[in-house]
Order: sequence, then C-alpha cells, then structure tokens
Amino acid sequence: MADAEADIQAVARVRSGEVAAFRVLVERHSRAVHRLAYRMTGNAHDAEDVVQETFLRAFKRLDDFEERAQFGSWLHRIGANCAYDLLRSRSRERARRFEPEGEDAVPIEQTVPSDAPGPERLVAGAELRRRVDAAMERMSALERAAFTLRHLEGRTIAEIGEALGLDASAAKQSIFRAVRKVRAALGGAAAWTERAGA
Repeated sequence: MADAEADIQAVARVRSGEVAAFRVLVERHSRAVHRLAYRMTGNAHDAEDVVQETFLRAFKRLDDFEERAQFGSWLHRIGANCAYDLLRSRSRERARRFEPEGEDAVPIEQTVPSDAPGPERLVAGAELRRRVDAAMERMSALERAAFTLRHLEGRTIAEIGEALGLDASAAKQSIFRAVRKVRAALGGAAAWTERAGA
C-alpha cells in the first residue's frame, strides 16, 4: 500500500508542475511494463518502443488518472494498449509485404523462468516452447494480446476488455480462439484451456 501512496504523491507532484517527479513513476513501473510489452511483442526492440510510448501516453494523460485507482493498473492498461497497437500495425505491414517476422524475434515462452531441469525436460520444454510460439505466430494481434494478458500476465476478463477496448464477450472469444490455436499446436494438451473463460 505504501507504493500506491507513493504513486499518488508522485502524480500530485507532477500535476502541480514538478515534472521531474514523473521519473519516480518511471523507475517504479518500467520493469513491469517492459515485461508485459516483451511478452506481447516477442522481441526486446519492440518492447522498448512500447515502454517509451506507454510512459509518453501516461504523462500526456495524467490528468485522466483517478486517484481512487491504482496507478500501476492504469499504466498497465496503457501499456497493453500500446503493445496491441504495435501488434496491429506489424500485422498490417506483414500483410502488405507478405514477409515473415524478422529473425530478431524471441519466442515469448523464453520469458518463463527455468528451474534448471534435466536433459529430457529441456528437450520437452524446447519442443513445447517451439509449438506455443508457432501457435502465437498464427494468432491475430487481438488474439495474441488477449492470450498474453490472460495466460502470461494473469489478468481478468474485465481487465483485458478494458485494456483492449472490448466487452467481456469479445474478450472471452479472443482468448478462446487463441487457446484453440495453442491446443491444436500442442495436440490438445494445453493446460490453460480450462482457465480461458474463468
């Protein structure tokens, strides 16, 4: 709760003209925004762009922030929206050029920490990551964003809908379509399929 109060104080200082106080918010939240952006975009360069755009939008919209809300949640929604915008523009570019994604893309599942498994588990884990990554490449920007927010960030349907500008039904449908693609890639063994609509 102390962090939330510190956020509110920093916001108040920025609103009163102490622009340098925004740095407190950047330092406190940039890692979480970067993690979200990396998971959604799949590469570090795009994630950095999303982080910058997120904080730029947040600074410009600081007057819209309501103090009864948590700054971190508000910022997370902006970050998800920035990442989703980038994914949509990337999809449009790819559709125009008919080019595959660049080689600098990193599989999203590599962001999941390892607990030093044995060789058999390493082989199985690598295959799982390859399959899930391939499934995520077949997702639309909306499906990928919804899937990431639900299954990698643990967000609720309401939070996903708010972040992506969808009603609850559309958010669920996007998650279900994404999960169906992952399930197909894994041969029906996706552990998170039961959680899709929770």
